[in-house]
Amino acid sequence: MSDFQITRDPFGKLVYTGADGVAHVGVVPVRAFPIAAPDEGLSIVGPDGHELAWIPRLSALPAPGRALLETELAVREFTPTITRLRAVSTFSVPSTWSVDTDRGPTDVVLKSEDDIRRLGNGRLLIGTSHGLNLAIPDMAALDRASRRLLERFL
Repeated sequence: MSDFQITRDPFGKLVYTGADGVAHVGVVPVRAFPIAAPDEGLSIVGPDGHELAWIPRLSALPAPGRALLETELAVREFTPTITRLRAVSTFSVPSTWSVDTDRGPTDVVLKSEDDIRRLGNGRLLIGTSHGLNLAIPDMAALDRASRRLLERFL
């Protein structure tokens, strides 16, 4: 199906080689819809920021290239899930949240209320001041104290 090849160079960077045989080192895979349709619409972006290839469906790629892209995407899209809000430093922003995640407890700084995005069906995505995204897959599934703290920011 594909007329290109994805490999990894000795320095750990992804290399895209197109049908023309030109290799582009340091490419980045970017999903068009990482939450709603993670298997559909993947762009291979070159180091200059221009799209080199569009992949309609990741699962349609040959196994070696697909595995490389999935590994890279897993690192790029690392999103711990908040399981409990233990405390917030203040109800104005910026505020420091002490949370438990599926990766362990941590403290994160919320710069503004705009860093909390509603994704529908009770799902939330929270961006931190360090550029990390934290997910809440179902706000109603949190304990009462966590929901009460969270609702002060929504």
